[in-house]
Amino acid sequence: MEEITEMNADLLQKIYIGSSFEKRPLYILKLSSNRDRTPKSAIWIDCGIHAREWIAPAFCLWFIGHKDRTMTRLLQHLDFYIMPVMNVDGYEYTWTTNRLWRKSRSKHGNNRCIGTDMNRNFDAGWCGKGASHNDCHEIYCGPYPESEPEVKAVAHFLQKHKDHIKAYITIHSYSQMVLFPYSYTTNKSKDHDELVSHKAVYRTEAKVAGNNLFPFLSPTDLAPGGSDDWAYDLGIKYSFTFELRDRGTHGFLLPPNLIKPTCIEALSGIKTIALHVINNI
Repeated sequence: MEEITEMNADLLQKIYIGSSFEKRPLYILKLSSNRDRTPKSAIWIDCGIHAREWIAPAFCLWFIGHKDRTMTRLLQHLDFYIMPVMNVDGYEYTWTTNRLWRKSRSKHGNNRCIGTDMNRNFDAGWCGKGASHNDCHEIYCGPYPESEPEVKAVAHFLQKHKDHIKAYITIHSYSQMVLFPYSYTTNKSKDHDELVSHKAVYRTEAKVAGNNLFPFLSPTDLAPGGSDDWAYDLGIKYSFTFELRDRGTHGFLLPPNLIKPTCIEALSGIKTIALHVINNI
C-alpha cells in the first residue's frame, strides 16, 4: 500500500480510518483524478474480510494499479475508496501461523476461542440463521453488532460518506459468482430486478472478453450480518459481493499464476457496475 501510493501520488490518497483489535492501522486508499480533492460520486471496494482469501487483497492492489481507457473514463466521473485488507490481524496470522484462518483475532470476555467472523458482525439481521453465537465456530457473529473495531471503523466511514458512495463491492473467494442482497432473509430487495439485470450485461461483456462467466445471484444460503446487506440497508443501492476463483480445485490456496486472470474477470464485473452507476447517478 505504501509503495503503490508513492508510485501513484497524483491519483491516490491514503486515509486512516481506525485501528484493529491488535492495534494495527486500518487504511483505505482513495483513487481519484480530482486534484482539488472535492468529493464526487464514489464506489467503495473492500478486500480481505476473511483472512484466508488471499486473492481478495491481491485483487484490490491490482485494481488500484490497473490503467486503461475505461478506467480513465470512470475516474472522470467517480472516485473509488479501496480497502485492500479489512481483517489485518487475521491476514497477518495466515502468513505466520495458520494459512486457513478465517476470522478476526479478537478476544471477548470469557470466550474460549479467538476471533469473530467479520462478515457476520455487521448490523444487518445480526446473528440470525446462518450465523453462530458459539465463539469457537467459524461463523461466530461476535457478542454484539460491530463488536469488531475493524467493522465499526468501516461502518462509521460508510455512514459518514453515504451520500456520495453509490456502490458497495466486497471481494471474497471462492466459488466464482456475484451475490447481491439479501443474505439475511429470503425476501427480495426492492431493487431486486435492477440488480439482477447486471447479469445479462456482464455475461455479454465477459463472453466478448473470453473470460469465465460469474453468475449474478441472490444467495440461497442465509448469511446474516454481512457487509453487503448492511450497505444496502444504509441506502447504497448497488451492493455486491464478488466471490472470485476458483470453484474448489484449489479453493483458498489459489496458485499465483491464476492471480492475473482472476483479476481480469473481476475487473470486467466491476466496470459493468461502475458504468451503470455513472448512467444512473
